Amino acid sequence: MDTARTTLSALRQRIAALETTARPAPPGEALSPRATARASRIALDRDAVDAALGGGLARGALHEIHAASGADTIAASGFSLALALAAAPAGRPIVWVRQDYAAREGGDLHADGLQALGLDPSALILVQLRDALAVLRAGGEAARCGALGAVIIEPWGEPKALDLTTQRRFSLAAEASGVTVLLLRPGARPMPGGAETRWLVRSEPAVPLAMNAPGHPTFDLTLLRHRHGPPGGPWRLEWNRDEKLFKRPALLRDPAAVPRIEPAPKPAERAPFRLAG
Repeated sequence: MDTARTTLSALRQRIAALETTARPAPPGEALSPRATARASRIALDRDAVDAALGGGLARGALHEIHAASGADTIAASGFSLALALAAAPAGRPIVWVRQDYAAREGGDLHADGLQALGLDPSALILVQLRDALAVLRAGGEAARCGALGAVIIEPWGEPKALDLTTQRRFSLAAEASGVTVLLLRPGARPMPGGAETRWLVRSEPAVPLAMNAPGHPTFDLTLLRHRHGPPGGPWRLEWNRDEKLFKRPALLRDPAAVPRIEPAPKPAERAPFRLAG
């Protein structure tokens, strides 16, 4: 408990420092975070997914992410980080609050993996706590800080503390601050809640790039819930870290991109064996 209190205190100090150094809006252009959050949306693919969401993912809202199976937990984490990168304004850090058990089950975050998805590890504030209640408290503190780019909250399983009231608090905090909050749910079943959207994520093989280089991270995404519209998907999309957008894999975009398989050449005729002696 002392460790959780110390970590939470350190997070509060870090958030206070960010709020102090955040650049204020120019006079005459200032909008309340709530008005800004309502007015803006995050482009995910500029195609079918954005159309299903009514123009993109709502900024300054709570969004929930589930893995389709235990083997897809890493893919759900990658998708959550991709959403955070798409949502975060340039120069603003991302806070990721994880429960220890989630890290043990899903693996620790790795700097090379973060960079592969397009995140500078120095722009990540990682908070790791032992119990789910501490994770939810720290996530709520971060969600209220308008100087952050995005917040990922990752408790393990289905803690009783994560009820509809807590999810509503996350939603209100995100709306007030304008910060997009992503609730990553490893080890939990999709259940009714207070999120703006709810996603189910499966990993898919990546399409290799030129010279057989590793392809972009690829996901199968299903929109299980959308507060302002019907569910949708599944969509198979790959994450482009340079553009911070999801796109259909190359083999689905362009039939000409399918590698042509030539028939194997006929074996050359060989001289008959000559018997010795």
